[in-house]
Amino acid sequence: MADQATFTDVAMEFMPGLYSAALRMTRNRADAEDLVQETYLKAYRSYGSFTEGTNLRAWLYRILTNTFINSYRAAQRRPEVSDVEDVEDLYLYKRLAGPGGSDPGRSAEDEALERFTDEDVKAALEALPEAFRMAVLLADVEGFSYKEISEITDVPIGTVMSRIHRGRRALQKTLHDVAEQRGLVGSMPGGSRE
Repeated sequence: MADQATFTDVAMEFMPGLYSAALRMTRNRADAEDLVQETYLKAYRSYGSFTEGTNLRAWLYRILTNTFINSYRAAQRRPEVSDVEDVEDLYLYKRLAGPGGSDPGRSAEDEALERFTDEDVKAALEALPEAFRMAVLLADVEGFSYKEISEITDVPIGTVMSRIHRGRRALQKTLHDVAEQRGLVGSMPGGSRE
């Protein structure tokens, strides 16, 4: 059982990361500030039930995520349903690599992402359906493991893995469309995608 008197000492170091995550979730500075403030208030009030020696960062992110889902989701429009089942793995990379192949010393992600601005990637991420966006943010931006994301979002680990996989595929598709518009890749004949 944790002592509330030590809350500030141990929890405040996570505020910058929580604010960044809140900003990506809400897409609005004022809402992000409110979300972080509400998260810390809830965390402080329930800090007595926190088990010392466990992952405080993951515990705070779970409170942040649940607070976002409960408070802010209702105020936003329902997320669009996206069908990404038909998008093949490494879709974007295969199209950007072109017929000459790629540099074997570089990762697929590095080669593909160097062709886009941060704003392109941010816009593609924000366009994801909420469940996918949250999973991808927690995994790829915040660096949480599948198990930690499962605990934070309170969904089974298999669902987390599926959401991350489908979210990444949707990102690839969106970024491919951007690349196609800029002439970085040719469009597929007849508009079909292999």
